[in-house]
Amino acid sequence: MNWYLEVLKKYAVFNGRAQRKEYWMFVLFNIIISLVLTLIEILIGAPAIISGIYSLAVLIPGLAVAIRRLHDTNRSGWWLLISLIPILGIIVLLVFMAQEGQLDENQYGPNPKLKTT
Repeated sequence: MNWYLEVLKKYAVFNGRAQRKEYWMFVLFNIIISLVLTLIEILIGAPAIISGIYSLAVLIPGLAVAIRRLHDTNRSGWWLLISLIPILGIIVLLVFMAQEGQLDENQYGPNPKLKTT
């Protein structure tokens, strides 16, 4: 849960680097929260307003952590646009996000693993 909250604290920080664990824990918690909200909406018969508001609320932090994750692999944040290519683009982006970050300092900053204790 701390990883999720850490991303929310860096709401619109698009510079720097994010390690794999930070990115994937944010994705995991987003999926869980979205599923729970959708289930609640289905059970009470409400339209998808609550889950829609939640999705909009985490859009910017999600983009920010994805860009920082790409920075960790020494890629520009513009690589997110590759996901616009059907199927292949998503697969390529998934591979980028799963790769180990660059071990030493790169143009986007120091290794985030060395900063944490």
